[in-house]
Amino acid sequence: MKSEYDLSKLKSRKNPYASKLKKPVTMRLSEEVINYFKNMAIESGVPYQSLINLYLRDCVLQHRKVDISWNH
Repeated sequence: MKSEYDLSKLKSRKNPYASKLKKPVTMRLSEEVINYFKNMAIESGVPYQSLINLYLRDCVLQHRKVDISWNH
């Protein structure tokens, strides 16, 4: 192994995963929702933020629409 490498000839390129990176957002969620995902996180060993992201991604992939029905 060399003690030094000449990196000046390397070409830079875009990060192929840049479009897949997560964007931090601030959301207000009810305690009930947070507790639901935190309990699921304990059962599955997956962080609750990741579970929320997976659920929302599934909604996107399945083209789910919100059905809000206000019953009087």
